[in-house]
Amino acid sequence: MSDVNPRRWWALTVLAAAQFMVIMDTSIIGVALPEMQKDLGFSQGELQWVFNAYVIAFGGLLLLGGRLSDLLGARRVFNAGWVVLIAGSVVAAAAQSAWVEVVGRAVQGVGGALIAPAAMTLLMMLFAHDPRELGKAMALYGAAAPAGGTAGVFLGGVFTEWLSWPWIFIIYVPIGVATLAATKVLPAVQGRRGGVDVLGAVAVTAGLALAVLAVVRAPEVGWGATATVLQLTAAAVLLVLFLVVQRSVREPLMPLGIWRVPRLGSANLAMTLLGAAWIPMWYFLNLYLQQVLGYGAFASGAALLPMTVLLMVFMTLITARLLGKFGAKALIGTGLLVLAGGLLWLSAVEPTGTFLVDVLPASLVAALGMSLAYIPAMMAAMSGAPQEQAGLASGIVNTTYQVGSALGLAALTAVATSQGAGQLGDLPALTDGFSAAFVWAAVIAAAGGLITLVAMRGERAAVSGAEERKQAVGEEVRG
Repeated sequence: MSDVNPRRWWALTVLAAAQFMVIMDTSIIGVALPEMQKDLGFSQGELQWVFNAYVIAFGGLLLLGGRLSDLLGARRVFNAGWVVLIAGSVVAAAAQSAWVEVVGRAVQGVGGALIAPAAMTLLMMLFAHDPRELGKAMALYGAAAPAGGTAGVFLGGVFTEWLSWPWIFIIYVPIGVATLAATKVLPAVQGRRGGVDVLGAVAVTAGLALAVLAVVRAPEVGWGATATVLQLTAAAVLLVLFLVVQRSVREPLMPLGIWRVPRLGSANLAMTLLGAAWIPMWYFLNLYLQQVLGYGAFASGAALLPMTVLLMVFMTLITARLLGKFGAKALIGTGLLVLAGGLLWLSAVEPTGTFLVDVLPASLVAALGMSLAYIPAMMAAMSGAPQEQAGLASGIVNTTYQVGSALGLAALTAVATSQGAGQLGDLPALTDGFSAAFVWAAVIAAAGGLITLVAMRGERAAVSGAEERKQAVGEEVRG
């Protein structure tokens, strides 16, 4: 391949479309959850697995996806990811039981974990010749993420209200086929020799899944029950095994030396707590709109559009300017504290509440906090990494966000259920449960903000390294 690919902008269109679809897959299910619950027999506590099955597979396998992209060739892995995503979408759409739906969502997550790192590798290859073009390409690619989140909220409501919930998965089949047909514009990249840390990938993914399962089931079977203790113990053993494997194999998924990079640890902790607060808010707000306020799927999706539009506009147009002026530490800490304020406001929801009073203002404040914190945290994690480890640092921080999302949702679902959120039809009990989840999400976000302001070193944590490396993180937005 020559230094300048004449079809690079067409290729960028394909890659941005992939980013759009992968992010949309995390948001499109939100407004469809109550209908899926009715049709497939999910309990109120089990319903979170429709989301968490995707997130655990996606987050747990991102590092493996990046490694396979290096070894097998990025375009080949990109195509394989779409085949897997299409297969998972077919299973999820055709599911007639809860467990089949969860399997379909997990397969979709595996596909996403192959697509995302391969797309990044291809983009970097296409535009590495010119830092200015790379910056423009990253901005366009980055805008696809919040756009996908916004479109998912809206389309999920449209499909669920006027067709049926399986259409939120069926839509991926023609789009996936069209994407595969268009990948001929992507550069063919040769792989390289090397090993695959299969044991590490299995250990970290299984450990995370067991930890989430234990937290989900604990309110029902008891925190001191034998099953809970065994599951948490097995999860801990698997995660320790992952660390041992990373120290012992020649080509680990996550070389532990990466954690010596300045600010990587504090930035990843911030991302973990950000995911643990933000995703439960989005999840329980959907349920409050439909199960308490009585909104239909379309109305619920439309009610969340102001929040997602604010996210898209702020992240793509304003956050970068603030970052250059105030630095990552200030924005991450402030953003998490603002998010905590919005969540605390949401905790005042009433069984007889209204969208304009109980939801809109508080959700906009929460979205503002997310907009301030997300990209600066990504850039803080990347800023100290040498160029050859920038991709690994990016993969780790994406993984910690997904892990935080899964564990936070599991824990706060347990809290909500214990406070009455499992009593469908009892509006005061449901509201009490959702309110408790919002309160604890606020505690998590506030803790993240305070820890960041105390622990992160350097006021300008994101302002270092080459300009193109700074730009390289903006596309990784997962809202």
